[in-house]
Amino acid sequence: MVETRVAPRYLVRKPAKIEFGGHKIDCTIRDLSTTGAALEVFNQATIPAKFTLIMPEDGLKLPCHVVRRTEFRIGVAFD
Repeated sequence: MVETRVAPRYLVRKPAKIEFGGHKIDCTIRDLSTTGAALEVFNQATIPAKFTLIMPEDGLKLPCHVVRRTEFRIGVAFD
């Protein structure tokens, strides 16, 4: 398979939060690049197409939008 992403992704296992409309949902960042990430979540039924990804360890709050969904993962691009 040929890699077509703009930026290389790195495997990580970082705790994070998905924030939207006053709600925060725990997630785990599984891979990360300068342009996006793959997030592991157990219940994504209420997660909207746009939200803020909070990485407490790094002190970051990044607006992003969903580009892919599977059963337990969400692929996002940073805005």
